Amino acid sequence: MFKLTSLNLNGIRSAASKGVEAWVAKTKPDCICLQEVKAQAADVEGRFEELAGLKGHFHFAQKKGYSGVAVYSKHAPSDVIVGYGSREFDAEGRYVELRFDTPARKLSIISCYFPSGSSGEERQQAKFRFLDEFDPYLVRLKKQREFILCGDVNIAHQEKDLKNWRSNKKNSGFLPEERAWMTKLLSETGLVDVYRLLKPDALEECYTWWSNRGQAWLNNVGWRLDYQIATAGIAQTAREATVYKTTRFSDHAPLTIEYDLGL
Repeated sequence: MFKLTSLNLNGIRSAASKGVEAWVAKTKPDCICLQEVKAQAADVEGRFEELAGLKGHFHFAQKKGYSGVAVYSKHAPSDVIVGYGSREFDAEGRYVELRFDTPARKLSIISCYFPSGSSGEERQQAKFRFLDEFDPYLVRLKKQREFILCGDVNIAHQEKDLKNWRSNKKNSGFLPEERAWMTKLLSETGLVDVYRLLKPDALEECYTWWSNRGQAWLNNVGWRLDYQIATAGIAQTAREATVYKTTRFSDHAPLTIEYDLGL
């Protein structure tokens, strides 16, 4: 089985101080996709090139202490793609893709950090621009190869994906336009929300993010913002999905799915 984990770190140095490296060593994923690394190449050098024996590949933001994604893998990729060709968003360090190509199959594992619109209208409009250009990119990619997109999508798709859905209908992350984008991605584009494929009726156990305000973590007042979205053939090989909540490494929890990929 191929064990794939996705986690928004809210800072790799912060998460390391909370034991994330020991947890990775214990759980032994084949590959882990990270978002919000919040580091530059100089910060990674000599410290985070590897994580529990997995080799890291990064897309750093130009702005220090901001965004950044990584994929750590046990298997050496045949190619690494940094950025997805966006004039606006590649500077923010939001996309890194590892390709594992063989004569029988072209497979990509992607770590992606979608913009958040919660800080105000300007960033919400940036989020909409990202969604508008990222959907056709995924459509093109799907025609060329199989893939698993791991990431903090910053969208709760359905009412069962967050605790207080009634009071969040006008808030970023649960806006009708965002939810419609996700519906289109999973229907017209034909991609698969792998967690929901395995656990269609999961409620509070599905949450992967909790606000730092109030007692959200303790009361499990959460949102499902972290996904593994796959092409249909790969999704059908998924066997088990878990959200780890015993130890808190950041404001997000790790999402792990096991696939029968034959790697």
